[in-house]
Amino acid sequence: MITCGIEIKGSEVILCLLSKQDGLFQITDCRQIRHTLSNSNDSEAVRKFQFMLKKLFEDYKVTRAVIKERPTKGKFAGGAVGFKIEAAIQLIETVRVDLFNSATIKDVLQKTPMPIPFKATGLRAFQEGAFTTAYVALSEQATEN
Repeated sequence: MITCGIEIKGSEVILCLLSKQDGLFQITDCRQIRHTLSNSNDSEAVRKFQFMLKKLFEDYKVTRAVIKERPTKGKFAGGAVGFKIEAAIQLIETVRVDLFNSATIKDVLQKTPMPIPFKATGLRAFQEGAFTTAYVALSEQATEN
């Protein structure tokens, strides 16, 4: 079961594919780790963006997508385009989509810290948020079972 960690920054999504088998985490290589919504005011562009993500999820057999939630108010609030992206992802019917807020991520990381430092994963620095979100989702799921 592959989980896709997603961090939304502006009009861009950053992805990290992660799975867990027999207690070991495996990072799956992805053909494209950044996707941009070019024109959020064009409904056809939003549909194409959603279709492209749906196709990626199907190709890599992703069963769950987890999005790092952004606040709706305050200094670090997400923008309108980011919320459109979030909605487009949530409306993909072939995967389960969950949102994880910063407090939940911090809490799970305290209970089950990452077994290796992020730099040792071989991922790009900008993928850290997406990786952490996927790690937290898989760790939380393991404690539920």
